[in-house]
Amino acid sequence: MINKLTIRTPNDMHVHFRDNDLLSLVVPQTDRYFNYCIVMPNLIPPITNQEMAIRYLNRIKKHIKKGLKPLMTFYLNEKIKIDDMIKAYKNKNIFALKLYPKGATTNSEMGVKNLENIFKILSSMEENNIPLLIHGEDTDKNIDIFDREKSFIDKYLFKIIREFPNLRIVLEHITTSDAVHFVKENKNIAATITPHHLASNRNDMLVGGIRPHLYCLPILKRRNHQEALIKIATSGNKKFFLGTDSAPHDIKLKENDCGCAGVFNTVNSIEILTQIFDQQNSLKNLENFVSNNSANFYNLQQNESTITLIKMDMPINFPKSLKKNNVILKIYKPNFPVFWKIKK
Repeated sequence: MINKLTIRTPNDMHVHFRDNDLLSLVVPQTDRYFNYCIVMPNLIPPITNQEMAIRYLNRIKKHIKKGLKPLMTFYLNEKIKIDDMIKAYKNKNIFALKLYPKGATTNSEMGVKNLENIFKILSSMEENNIPLLIHGEDTDKNIDIFDREKSFIDKYLFKIIREFPNLRIVLEHITTSDAVHFVKENKNIAATITPHHLASNRNDMLVGGIRPHLYCLPILKRRNHQEALIKIATSGNKKFFLGTDSAPHDIKLKENDCGCAGVFNTVNSIEILTQIFDQQNSLKNLENFVSNNSANFYNLQQNESTITLIKMDMPINFPKSLKKNNVILKIYKPNFPVFWKIKK
């Protein structure tokens, strides 16, 4: 039985820091235990040019003490100027571009409505080896919300990889066995998986009452899809890695008649993942999932620092929320006990 585990410092390849007052509350949580992180651009207004990306990074840096390395992104839409994009990438002011289908999630109203309108941008990204990060959901109102990911793959993702076979693509926060199969079978594409999609399914959200703090997009799926995610994440497969999609919203925006989508899991994500990998007898693959695979896919230097986790005799009691002034962020909690604790 393994009771102590030391791994390379993890990377979070998909995190939402939001802006303004929330930055000071959430950035230090990622700074605690992560090295690289890819920062989402769906602010109001979204990050669409180099100047905006630099200003946002400077706001984030004010709350970093341990050396977190934020990797910035552009919000991909038809207004992106290709020359500015290339310059920003070559200057290392951005790391990738994020594609949100219009209306897919929080602050996505300026996202892509017609895929072919961005083909010129995608062609330039392919030519300059700029990664494309995709929120893979079909937002057609006729598509059932639980089928949006599969529909996007069938209708759009096959077309993207056919038109741009050398474009580096990451299908973000995958939720279905269909996405697992697609990523495994196609080259130049990887996927991130969140802690909450590994730890929870739609029964956790809906049975016995609606739990708004489990509402996220893509939405939690059936147990068989959850099991497919667990199997591939814990397998050691190099094409899959951690992106927490930690997405904070003030409790007032979650607990109302039209609650926002998003799960805030940064505080305990590594401990939850360690518990899941332990349950699957796959602790040997944890470091690959949380650190090595993402660095290899993105051609980043492997982290030299480490963290150590200790297995406790009693379950960990995590804080229920983070608070600052009038803002309260509810912290994600799985439906099983977590015994692993990061040694400070």
